[in-house]
Amino acid sequence: MSKPVILAVDDDPQVLGAVRRDLRSQYGSTYQIVAASSGREGLETVRELKERSRTSAAFVVDQRMPEMTGTEFLLAAQEIYPQAKRLLLTAYADTEAAIQAINDVGLDQYLLKPWSPPEERLYPVLDDALDDWQANADVPFDGISVLGTTWSPSTYETKAFLARNEVPYRFLDIERDAEAATTAAVAHATESRLPVVILPDDSILLQPSKSELAAAAGIHSAPEAPFYDLAIIGGGPAGLAAAVYGASEGLSTVLLEREAPGGQAGTSSRIENYLGFPKGVSGSDLARRAIAQATRLGAELITPAEVADVRIGHTVKTIVLTDKTELKCRALVIASGMTVRKLDVPGYATFEGAGVYYGAAATEAAIYQDRHVYVIGGANSAGQAAVMFSKTSSKVTMVVRSAALGQKMSQYLVDQISAIDNIEVLTGTRVVAVDGSTTVESIRLENVATGAEEDRPASALFIFVGAVPHSSFLEGTLAMNERGFIYTGSDVTAFSSGWALSRDPFPLETSAPGVFAAGDVREGAVRRVASAVGEGSVAVTLVHRYLDTV
Repeated sequence: MSKPVILAVDDDPQVLGAVRRDLRSQYGSTYQIVAASSGREGLETVRELKERSRTSAAFVVDQRMPEMTGTEFLLAAQEIYPQAKRLLLTAYADTEAAIQAINDVGLDQYLLKPWSPPEERLYPVLDDALDDWQANADVPFDGISVLGTTWSPSTYETKAFLARNEVPYRFLDIERDAEAATTAAVAHATESRLPVVILPDDSILLQPSKSELAAAAGIHSAPEAPFYDLAIIGGGPAGLAAAVYGASEGLSTVLLEREAPGGQAGTSSRIENYLGFPKGVSGSDLARRAIAQATRLGAELITPAEVADVRIGHTVKTIVLTDKTELKCRALVIASGMTVRKLDVPGYATFEGAGVYYGAAATEAAIYQDRHVYVIGGANSAGQAAVMFSKTSSKVTMVVRSAALGQKMSQYLVDQISAIDNIEVLTGTRVVAVDGSTTVESIRLENVATGAEEDRPASALFIFVGAVPHSSFLEGTLAMNERGFIYTGSDVTAFSSGWALSRDPFPLETSAPGVFAAGDVREGAVRRVASAVGEGSVAVTLVHRYLDTV
């Protein structure tokens, strides 16, 4: 297979030579480095690559060139290779043009000249862009195949697990693919035993569990050691931040995640207001970057790992998983986040995974291309999903119980939604029933104020109606309020009587010394990704303070 291409374009021969040299030095073993001395020559090269069916991974282009600017080149090139990463080389005086290009061409990064040393100013930026390209590019497939039906809930769960854990797979619908249907029949896969999962070595799994999938896909699913300095329960933004900081500061660190790293944030189609991502970033991409960072620093990530019980000793905490595996730690961070609240209306349960979904992912966007979908909820996650689906679906209807969209949603999202023609917003409205045969076909809406009901055709519902804290496994172990949010810091002594030490609890410390809570599961937490990341990192600082006392 031919190497993917990185194309460098610059009209200055010395600069072009330097770019080509640095790119070949770092990436020559994996990518073919191609150079062009003008935007026009660069476009000719791009067209030739396309004609030869070559894959382009990235364009590294100077902004100031005669006849055609770098921005103009990228506008034309992205029509030919829309997935290729776009990086602009600029002088300091052109910074404003580079920032404008973020909006004009979806620029991924800009680099200021000179970029010396490349180890600090060029390679880290390009590494990040290429990692992102590799994670999302359409490349020849050689991996796991999932055979099932589009409307099979168990097939959907398998696909969702693999996708959220960044495991490449190919889905074959046995109702549309004759060869896949034959394979499923040979494997004796009845409708109740779907999906059929075919591994790269041609072995077959029938309706595998998440643990079986993890083992087959090479996902790290068992602890390597019996004892750790720091254990973290939950792999959302708070847990991942704690893993990064714990590992970077020399603590033997393990993170336990019951589903897939990223938590609820990992299902977000686009996070626009997270610092450092001017184009926004999807929840899955943010999670992928955090996982790479945590593992590079030495943290151990285990999934799926469902915690059944936690036993608190004076200096040692014991975590018991549902498969009876036990591991021990000196300090523990609870970052278990929230569990989605189910849509409690007649008919919904029948269609979970077959038209009723919790969260939103690009895989579902592809299924419902050119169809009418409904997004239920009025907070940021619902708004982000509506914007994403508006790009592929014929129409998106948001069903919002509150009287105004902006009551729970950031203003930037409200403004985006109001400017998109194919998004309809129904405020003061709720879903009261879901109906269909094998998949969702209609929903019943009720006006909250008047009680008037209306039946509407619908192909899918994406549910964002809130969540409840995932803390039931800690009942009787930690102090929490009636809703299940864990008390920390001064709240421990204010609202419970379980604190036994002479010192006050540290901030983020729970009613059990040495056990900390961070992120959405904590009472008083600000429900934002940035806040969760901050709490996860602060928790590690407090872990060190605790360890100094025992």
